[in-house]
Amino acid sequence: MTAFTPDPEAGRDARRTGSFQRALVTGGAGFVGSHLCEQLLDAGTSVVALDNFVTSEPDDIAGLVDRPGFALVRHDVTESFSGLGRFDVVFHLASAASPPDYLRLPIETLRAGSLGTDHALELAQRCGARFVLASTSEVYGDPGVHPQPEGYWGHVNPVGPRSVYDEAKRYAEALTMAYRRERGVDSGIARIFNTYGPRMRADDGRMVPTFIAQALAGAPLTVAGTGEQTRSLCYVEDTVRGLLALARSGHPGPVNIGNPRELSVRSLAEEIRAAAGSRSALEYIDGAIDDPQRRCPDISLARHALGWRPMVERSEGLRRTIDWFAERTTPVDGSPRPVTKRQTGLAVNSTGSA
Repeated sequence: MTAFTPDPEAGRDARRTGSFQRALVTGGAGFVGSHLCEQLLDAGTSVVALDNFVTSEPDDIAGLVDRPGFALVRHDVTESFSGLGRFDVVFHLASAASPPDYLRLPIETLRAGSLGTDHALELAQRCGARFVLASTSEVYGDPGVHPQPEGYWGHVNPVGPRSVYDEAKRYAEALTMAYRRERGVDSGIARIFNTYGPRMRADDGRMVPTFIAQALAGAPLTVAGTGEQTRSLCYVEDTVRGLLALARSGHPGPVNIGNPRELSVRSLAEEIRAAAGSRSALEYIDGAIDDPQRRCPDISLARHALGWRPMVERSEGLRRTIDWFAERTTPVDGSPRPVTKRQTGLAVNSTGSA
């Protein structure tokens, strides 16, 4: 174990200078986590990425492993972790995030939000680090207020199938605030709205990668329900900028990180179909239980407190994402089909159960 003396001013000093020396990113091999690691490295921060690869693979972050200052550690955050050294910022992103994943891993998802958050907060407390929780717009449930401000307490079914994700994040927020109030942890909570971009899995189950994979394969685009339910999409580069802005601020949150431009799911399917040059039909399927009918953030707080707003236009973000998926398709019987999860021999360190 690497011993160190806690320094309660370490995270605050890093925030005041606008830069971090060393960061821990739980869920660092995931979609948003890998982009966060990349931006931190670009800013000169040394990064330790912690991941158990239940919903990601080492290959997903292979482009970072040879960069100076980067370390990839295989570990399950529900098991306590130590011996990693000291950090001046801890980002807690570890969790199944797509519906197929958290419905497949309900207990694991709840434990990542409870035990995982507790372990990450304990580490931040020991280091005197700034702690950033990646929460979700799902804490608002199927909202009765639109657009959703941070002061809205939500409309969530605590016993429905989606509750394993929704309540895990709501508990994680409560725990983060308890550590802030009772133990003085310098924490911030980000409520992330729908995020998309390169490195999403084609079999992720969320609408953007699903529609893109179907459009590139010439398959019908499966629209859940009537397609009139709305979402707002934020490109991953913008979402990560928001997380970093919160980390560098002293704001406790919660603060919404998302794009306030709302559109229907059907409109998105049509937009992706056109951008991919596809002639695929739209196919309507049963909607998910407790699926929110409207989702759009009020980002007034992020604008004023963090100086943040999304910058990448949806047309540009979709083009980049479609291009990334298109580069990873393999012709089979004359039809392009998305390459999904890949096997790799990339070695990772291990400090606990996977």
